[in-house]
Amino acid sequence: MADITAAMVKELRETTGAGMLDCKKALVEANGSMEQAVDWLRKKGLASAAKKSSRVAAEGLVGVAVDGNKGAAVEVNSETDFVAKNDIFQAYVEDVAKVALSCNGDVEAMKNAKGADGKTYGERLTDMIAKIGENMNLRRAKAISVNNGLVCSYVHNVARDGLGKIGVLVALESNADKTKLAELGKHIAMHIAATAPIALNVAGVAPEAVEHEKSIFSEQAKASGKPEHIIEKMVEGRIRKFYEEVVLEEQAYIMDPDKKVKDVIADAAKECGSDIKLTDYVFFKLGDGLQKKEEDFAAEVAAQLGK
Repeated sequence: MADITAAMVKELRETTGAGMLDCKKALVEANGSMEQAVDWLRKKGLASAAKKSSRVAAEGLVGVAVDGNKGAAVEVNSETDFVAKNDIFQAYVEDVAKVALSCNGDVEAMKNAKGADGKTYGERLTDMIAKIGENMNLRRAKAISVNNGLVCSYVHNVARDGLGKIGVLVALESNADKTKLAELGKHIAMHIAATAPIALNVAGVAPEAVEHEKSIFSEQAKASGKPEHIIEKMVEGRIRKFYEEVVLEEQAYIMDPDKKVKDVIADAAKECGSDIKLTDYVFFKLGDGLQKKEEDFAAEVAAQLGK
C-alpha cells in the first residue's frame, strides 16, 4: 500500500475542498493516486459538495425545539429560498434542532451525532448538498435551560411548526403557574423578534460597544460648543437612551410602551405570587452577518452580449 503523507492529504483537500479525514480515506482507497482519489470523492458526493462551498449560503431556515425547561435554536443555510421550502431540507432542520437539545448547542457535536438511519448529521448534510445541488451549512446553534420554570419559543415567518426566518427562545426561572409563564414567555419572545436586543441586561453589553457609542456621542456633543461638564451629562443621557434601545430588560415593551420589559416581568411575578427571573434568551435571524451575493441580471446579459 502506498505511503499516504500529510502533504498528499493537504493537496487533495485544497483541490477538492473535502474534509481531511475523507481525503485521507480517499487516498487509501485509491492507493495514493491523486486522480483516483478525486474520482472516489466525487462518487461519494464529497467533492461535488465541496466545489459548491464557495457559493454564499445566506438563505435557509431557523429552527427551534423546546422540551420543558430547555430549548435550542439552530440556523441551517442554503443558497436559495426555494431549497428552504424543500421537504427534505425542512425535515433536516427540524431534526437537527432536536439534536441541539441533547448536544447543548455544540455544532461539532451535532454534526457527529447519529440519527435513526445510522448516519451522522454531518453526513446527512453532505448527502443533501449532493442530492439537491446547493451549498448548505449548519451555521450555528444555541441551547438554554432553567432549573425550575420554562423555556418558551416564538417563530416568525413560519415555514412549518418550529421553522421560520426568525427564531426566539426565552428562559424564565420560576415556580409560578406554567400556563401563565408560557403566556408571558411567548409575549416576551414576540417582543424580542420585533426589537432584536443585543443583551439581556446592561451588564451584558460588551464594554467595547459602550465605548464606541460614547466616542460617537462625545464628538456629537462637542460639535454643539457646550462646556465640558454639560457634554459629560449629554453623553450620559445618550448612553442611557442607547441601553433603552438595545438592552432587553430596559426596552419599552411593545405591547405596553409605557412599561419596560423588566417592569412587565415584575408585574407578572406579583400577579402569580412567585418570583420570575428572565435568565437568558436566544434571537436567531436568518442570514444575520452573512453577505448575500447581489445578482444584476441585466448587467450579466449585457456582458454576455459584449455591450
